[in-house]
Amino acid sequence: MAASRLLSLASGVMPEATPLQTVRAAAEAGFAAVGLWIEPERWTAHTTAEVRAALADGGLTVLDAEVVWLRPGPMNPAHLRALDIAAELGAANVLVVSSDPDAGATAGKFAALCEHARGMPLRVALEFGAFTDVPDLHAALAILGRVDLPNQALLVDALHLHRSGGDADALAAVPRQWFSYAQLCDASAVGPAATDRAAIREEAVDRRSCPGEGGLPLRALLAALPSALPLSVEVRSSRLREDFPDFSERARVVRRLTQRWFDAVLAPV
Repeated sequence: MAASRLLSLASGVMPEATPLQTVRAAAEAGFAAVGLWIEPERWTAHTTAEVRAALADGGLTVLDAEVVWLRPGPMNPAHLRALDIAAELGAANVLVVSSDPDAGATAGKFAALCEHARGMPLRVALEFGAFTDVPDLHAALAILGRVDLPNQALLVDALHLHRSGGDADALAAVPRQWFSYAQLCDASAVGPAATDRAAIREEAVDRRSCPGEGGLPLRALLAALPSALPLSVEVRSSRLREDFPDFSERARVVRRLTQRWFDAVLAPV
């Protein structure tokens, strides 16, 4: 049931909003936590103070900060700055994605992020997706197994798991301590061709839907995850952005539909 899980508004629900606007919308919608998009180059001490004050006013925690996007070449110093900012905000997780085709290099940079975050109150969560160079659960587990640091985590996104050929049964192979949170959304049961990375990415950023509005096997997914695992409601949707330009109204719609799904599908019988 939703009552046993922390629900967070993902930053991707309102990509055009500032972090401060995202926090305020999440609070007004009744979320317990929020995800924040961090751009280190534009982030200032004033931004931190402003966001922390809004979090306190709204009684919110930061479930995750995103995105550290690994690319070929040496570690980008801005990635380490993103971890520092996330820690200042009290974030529980930092989301990491890789577009480096060298799995060894990805593992090395991911390990460096984990080492930098030692002593910080956050986990470094590796997300896989068919349009990235950590394309599926198997690839992510190989990197995590190679790094094997105590503050690493695996981020499972309902859409990415399904589109990359994974299912709930495959999650049984994941060490329980590697779960820190998961991303929840819905989408059509049948998606783009597995080889069409551009279409898969477009679906991920523009064509998600709220739980219960699509055909993903969400109930099986949640049953395979730890029972109290926090959930980021990751409904990236151009339709929602067009229909609900007001950030608070959009957040309320996402919160209401998500709660309705939990109540209808997961209520005791």
